[in-house]
Amino acid sequence: METKKINANAEKQRRFRERQRDKGRKMVRGYITPQAQACYQELADKTKWTDSEILSNALRITLAAYKCGQIRLLNEWLKDNDK
Repeated sequence: METKKINANAEKQRRFRERQRDKGRKMVRGYITPQAQACYQELADKTKWTDSEILSNALRITLAAYKCGQIRLLNEWLKDNDK
């Protein structure tokens, strides 16, 4: 019975991953859209940061914008630059 449950969960995960790939999403600490993939790749190419550095610095930038009351400005910049 336990093996059957494990196999069912593994099968659900496999189907989920396939659906995400079919939608054009890529796994980077979660599934991201093709537009986000392009931004991620551009950032990685320009900075030569690792995945964990990108995540850490993105969180730092977001927190700094929040603390300075600049979240709206950051969101507007992202929209204006199609990011």
